[in-house]
Amino acid sequence: MIFLKLSFVSLLCFVQSHASSQTNGNFSFASYFQEDMVLQMKPHRAQLWGYGTVGAVVNISLNQDVYSTRVKAGQDGRGVWLVVLRPHDAGGPVTFQAVQDNHGLLSWILLKNVLFGDIWICGGQSNMRFTMSMVTNATKEIAAASNYTDIRVMTPAKVESDSPLYDLKSIEEGWSIPSQDSLGAKAWSYFSAVCWLYGRYIYDEIKVPIGLISPNWGGTPVETWSSHRALSKCGLQDRSTSFRFNNKVPTSNSVLWNAMIHPLLNMTVKGAIWYQGEANTYYHKDVYSCSFPAMIEDWRKSWHQGTMGHSDPQFPFGFVQLANNKSFDDGSFPVIRWHQTADYGYVPNPKMPNTFMAVAMDLPDRDSPYGAVHPRDKQDVARRLSYGGLNIAYKRPIDPQGPIPSSGVRSADGRVVLTYPNHQHLIVSEQGNFQVCCNFSKCDHQKASPDPDWLWAPITSHTHRSVTLSAKVCVEKGGYASVVRYAWSLTPCKFKQCSVYNHIGLPAPPYVITLGDI
Repeated sequence: MIFLKLSFVSLLCFVQSHASSQTNGNFSFASYFQEDMVLQMKPHRAQLWGYGTVGAVVNISLNQDVYSTRVKAGQDGRGVWLVVLRPHDAGGPVTFQAVQDNHGLLSWILLKNVLFGDIWICGGQSNMRFTMSMVTNATKEIAAASNYTDIRVMTPAKVESDSPLYDLKSIEEGWSIPSQDSLGAKAWSYFSAVCWLYGRYIYDEIKVPIGLISPNWGGTPVETWSSHRALSKCGLQDRSTSFRFNNKVPTSNSVLWNAMIHPLLNMTVKGAIWYQGEANTYYHKDVYSCSFPAMIEDWRKSWHQGTMGHSDPQFPFGFVQLANNKSFDDGSFPVIRWHQTADYGYVPNPKMPNTFMAVAMDLPDRDSPYGAVHPRDKQDVARRLSYGGLNIAYKRPIDPQGPIPSSGVRSADGRVVLTYPNHQHLIVSEQGNFQVCCNFSKCDHQKASPDPDWLWAPITSHTHRSVTLSAKVCVEKGGYASVVRYAWSLTPCKFKQCSVYNHIGLPAPPYVITLGDI
């Protein structure tokens, strides 16, 4: 470490020509404040924090702005400091100059090539871990990365902890400018395909810098990514682990929240996207309609608190509804798809405000070399997510929701008419996705297909706003159609060939509707 007794003004001049690191002895930025990073732009206020000597004064300067604070003892006794920046316009790059004055002994560090923009957290299990080198048309997609130097990426290392950490213990890929190496190093390494493509599609529309941070770990259930506080809302805080996918996958409550999410809570963010749920098809499946919304709510609350109110308490949160697999259809995948929406079938809803969803059940890839549970078409997934992000986070006039009926009625002769909202211009074809239940007392829509209580209801006609089904099978049984469910199976259709889409190509999600009389 270099110690000098200089005036602060003369020191800054010296710093600008000599300093080049994010650390200088015990004076440093926290692990994820690095060169080439993105800080959250206005109207939010970004935070910077790091380590130093307890009692020392730290001054952070950016152009004419100088922020002063004092190093205090942190949770583990190590000296920590933090400053809150004024709101900044999108742009850059800028350089931060940081100086610690420890009773006249001065040390300094620089944080260079920093952009102000929007930061998105991209979490989940293996389909979020799925990297750019593995996607359809990977070579072309990665080659285009050099055109997006205002998007920056970072991947925390896979770490677990039994208690909350206050900084990342390790980083797999530090903040990087897009390149062949930073995006397409190798399979399952870095960078997340869904995260990158989502950020790229958002950038194409809003043209402001984007920072992407992707904490992910394949095979992990939602419980590992949730705090004790979130799990307690669903009675899961003391539930022991009952499965292990393999010895390398953590499954204990909160261990990834503690190690990979909690350390990021002091960083102001714009929002989050999420791709997870496969592990919960066989672990606490019936609680997922509580545990997933509880995790979202708790992430928001925790980030709001951790950034002293500068991250939105209802920040936008998007997720991918489960895609497909080719295993035996025990009904788990459709159930988790339903539970991902808190059993509403759509988002946002009263339990999941300010959320958006990408439907992926119509994107099967049975020949994927990474297994059918890992489809290679991440472009359509990310594009559909971006529609929701642009609508929810950026108020763009695009409806990210696939068509869901606003009403359903039945006639005595066995017709069922489903009517859709006016703004949904339907594209309809018969793909065998509609089922009808004739006896309301037996209409458990979560039963796996095929099931004797759920019978195929073919499409007989349609308009741009309605679909008419035949439920004569119910009349033949001496009853009437009670409930209709849509696309309720592991893999309900061939690639982009489900029964109902809207005019911009968004598929209808799985849904259930109780019928009235015409």
